[in-house]
Amino acid sequence: MTAKIVVVGSFNADLVSYMERMPRPGETVHGDRFATGAGGKGSNQAVAAARLGADVTFIGRVGNDVFANLAYEIWDAEGVDHRFVTRDDEVATGVAPILVDSSGENMIVVVLGANRRIRKRDIDAARPRIAEADMMVVQLEVNLEIVPYALKSAKEYGVTTILNPAPAAAIAAETIQLADYLTPNETELETLSGGPVADVVAAARGLLTRGDQTAVVTLGAEGARIVTPEETHFVPTFAVDAVDTTGAGDTFNAALAVGLSEGMALPEAVRFANAAAALCVTKPGAADSVPARADVDALLAPF
Repeated sequence: MTAKIVVVGSFNADLVSYMERMPRPGETVHGDRFATGAGGKGSNQAVAAARLGADVTFIGRVGNDVFANLAYEIWDAEGVDHRFVTRDDEVATGVAPILVDSSGENMIVVVLGANRRIRKRDIDAARPRIAEADMMVVQLEVNLEIVPYALKSAKEYGVTTILNPAPAAAIAAETIQLADYLTPNETELETLSGGPVADVVAAARGLLTRGDQTAVVTLGAEGARIVTPEETHFVPTFAVDAVDTTGAGDTFNAALAVGLSEGMALPEAVRFANAAAALCVTKPGAADSVPARADVDALLAPF
């Protein structure tokens, strides 16, 4: 069946500089090349879910400027429904200057712009699509007060929710409670836990407030760990040559939403998400590096 997914989140125009190594504070280094592209955690997840075979609706805001054109171009190319994206005449589209070194590691500065102005009425306008969805995915790259409202709107229709608490920010327990699946990486887990984490399982379990909630902690090149109030399960990832880690977390979340919406068991859905994220890091860019469904299926075929 075709998964129906609603993503509430950000679009940012990525301004990417590639270099041998990162500059130190106060230092200027020469870059190897520069590229612009469509990014933003929400848009990346929407594009990734569509490329992996889902019927995707995106809810967000962009400015009335040239950077917004990047958004509409990729949404149209990938078949993402963007009827519920508002063009804001008062603020600019979000931008993200990104530095990528020769090992594939990145540093990102995000200027959220219009992403901070998503309103309750933007969510309300999309309620018919939300009601039809299998899954809603929300991140924190927006004005934070809209996050619980979006999640609560999905729960009113019995729609399963994924909260990707990225970028790292402290959020209320009441917001976390609205997530059926919480998907932090290790840095985000520390932020949510209020300090250093010695035990990933204990920290993740400490965030769960309902017996039917699940945390899926992403561990980079190691894989991911599933944590429920009673059980835990480690799912390894795939060995690849990393070129650029930008967008890997977004691809993981999108693939997890697609897998679960298609009826995969959770460990299978996490393995599917690991495969998609692993392929993502083998190419530069954010949305441009998201793999096609056929490539993910091919990677999984021998296993």
